[in-house]
Amino acid sequence: MKYQYTIENLDCAHCASELEEALKQVDGFYDVSLSFVNKKLTLCSKSDPTLKLEEIILKKEPQVKLHSMKNTVVELAIKGLDCAHCANEIEEALRKEGSLHNVYLNFIQRKLTYTTYEAKEVSMQKAQAVIHSLEDDILLVDLQKQQTDTFHKNKLYIVSAIVLFIVALFTKGTISSVFYFIAYLLVGHKVLLKAFNNMFHGKLFDENFLMSIATIGAIVINEIPEAVGVMLFYQIGEYFQDLAVDRSRKSIASMMNMKQEYANVMENNQIVVKNIHEVAVHNRILVKVGELVPLDGVVVDGNSFIDTSSLTGESKLQEVSKGSEVLSGSLNTSGSLTIEVMKDSKESTVNKILELVENASSKKAKSERFITVFAKYYTPVVCFIAAIIAFVLPLFIKEVPFSTFFYRGLSFLVVSCPCALVLSVPLAYFASIGGLSKKGILVKGGNYLEALAKVKTILLDKTGTITQGVFEVSEVVGCEDLLSICALIEASSTHPIAKSIVRSYKGSLDLTRVKDLQEIKGHGITCKVDGFFSAVGNYELIKQYVPNLVECQSVGSVVYVYHNQVYLGYIVVSDKVKDTSIKALKNMKASGLKTVMLTGDSQHVAKAIANKVEVDQWYGKLLPNDKVSKMEEYLSRDQHVAFVGDGINDAPVLALADVGISMGQLGSDAAIEASDLVLMNDDLNDIYIAYHHAKKTQSIVKMNIVFAIVVKFIVLLLVSLGYSNMWMAIFADVGVSVLAILNSIRAMNI
Repeated sequence: MKYQYTIENLDCAHCASELEEALKQVDGFYDVSLSFVNKKLTLCSKSDPTLKLEEIILKKEPQVKLHSMKNTVVELAIKGLDCAHCANEIEEALRKEGSLHNVYLNFIQRKLTYTTYEAKEVSMQKAQAVIHSLEDDILLVDLQKQQTDTFHKNKLYIVSAIVLFIVALFTKGTISSVFYFIAYLLVGHKVLLKAFNNMFHGKLFDENFLMSIATIGAIVINEIPEAVGVMLFYQIGEYFQDLAVDRSRKSIASMMNMKQEYANVMENNQIVVKNIHEVAVHNRILVKVGELVPLDGVVVDGNSFIDTSSLTGESKLQEVSKGSEVLSGSLNTSGSLTIEVMKDSKESTVNKILELVENASSKKAKSERFITVFAKYYTPVVCFIAAIIAFVLPLFIKEVPFSTFFYRGLSFLVVSCPCALVLSVPLAYFASIGGLSKKGILVKGGNYLEALAKVKTILLDKTGTITQGVFEVSEVVGCEDLLSICALIEASSTHPIAKSIVRSYKGSLDLTRVKDLQEIKGHGITCKVDGFFSAVGNYELIKQYVPNLVECQSVGSVVYVYHNQVYLGYIVVSDKVKDTSIKALKNMKASGLKTVMLTGDSQHVAKAIANKVEVDQWYGKLLPNDKVSKMEEYLSRDQHVAFVGDGINDAPVLALADVGISMGQLGSDAAIEASDLVLMNDDLNDIYIAYHHAKKTQSIVKMNIVFAIVVKFIVLLLVSLGYSNMWMAIFADVGVSVLAILNSIRAMNI
């Protein structure tokens, strides 16, 4: 069988040749080929050679890392990227590079993500080459080597330029011109250099080139104060934009503090500090007071109180002791705990949360996609009109001096930059998702936030969503052996009702007595106990064997038991309504949402719960497939429908809904994977909070779009008619950008 690997940190061609020769000598390896240029190792082996390869490479080249040849995700930091419009162009160019797939450039986080089958260094070089063909001063850096951005240098340039600008205003003649010129170079030298470099790449519509042409043109027609003022206010606007974006980025980055990068692993009665990626499932780790739990697990020794606020957004201490499950990201507050690891670092709760938040901005809303398309055509069109005003109109209107039309054309160029929209719209979604995540509400993308704002109907599963999902036996009506027979049969089931019955039986169970067990989905179980046919389940199942069976009217899930041709009786298992459900559903209805409850329980039980929580509609006796049918029915009637669930049977409905919402802390992995929103706090009221915030975010986005477009077009009209100057033009560009960005940051506040 053929195996392929990528080789990382192999920087010596001679070393690569020696390593290849060494691998050719290994028994069982044949057709070995190691390409130093492509950083690729290919060989054939009858069995998986990975472990043997790692052992050989560790001895010969310990710094070298081996990666199985598969679709690898690469994440890189981007240094020097300060233009949102340019980011879109770079992303588009990178997508055309054949070896890079699923390319996504997050301008707000300054992060490039893609997948590739090549070695990381090779793909990084290709990506850098593409970027350099567009922007010479942008660098790709490994995320681990990324340093915190600072604004001190730009701040110094701006302050110095302001002082010189003020001095120039109060002086005259040559001295004034010198001060203006120095101030212009201080704030404009980076813009001019970028514009000069971009000319050679054919980029004539980026903001640096347009701002350079506009200000140089103003200097040519002796409007020096305006040229300096435009460049100065442009840089002030850029400075505040960077500060605003950096504030949002740091707010999200602060979530990374919930992840512990190391673990105290217990090995041979000693504590060994290891990276969490090196810790295996079933290893035992020690979590000291004040430390974060690094990995999901079960407490095997110790007692403590843990703070789960970083996961749920709710500051609440939870007592844990031997046998308690603990989630990574929780803070140990009072006593040392020994924990057996149950999930590795990739599958841990905290890692899943961080991945959800980090990747959320890659799923763009329709508003974001509209802005990308709008910006693509807006700038060239405005520049074309500017050229007509500056050079064509003077040929037909002789009464007006050429300098007047030329000035108007330059003002047009200033307004032609689309950054107010390109940056503020995705920033609003980014800030909103970050703000919600701090409340324990995880949104997988801006598109889902946009969809949530349009939802009119919410379908809710009952068990574990409206109710606690914690079942207890409340009634046992029948013969003496009823509970023992039922517990014996239910012991093999993973259903919560079955577990509650087994838990309530205090005796021992001999599972060898049960044969030919068959689970009938949505109905119950049939089998043989001690050689006699037996069945436990709902009314429909047992009525097949007991035609005159009378349906129990107790509130709860009723399990009927049939054994050896005799009806033994029934067991009622009850589930309590969550304390927060009634208030949450009232809030939803007050917001104009239609609420519908779905459950597999009997009509009697469904009606009792529905009346208690006051939902608009309810449906009982639904099998998993029936829930899918109900969702399809509502989707055909209403344009936007959400579904809330927590169990594995809910996964198909969650995936089908316009917005799937799962209860994260108690919910199944399958439900979380299929959903679009995850409620870590298992509180239905969080749906109301998320819905209200989604509506607020959409209003902010619409406000930014309308405000930016209207102001720009009004100023363009005034400029073309001669009623506006370059000062107003720079406000329409930079001023609008700053105001829109500040407005977007409001989305962070819940």
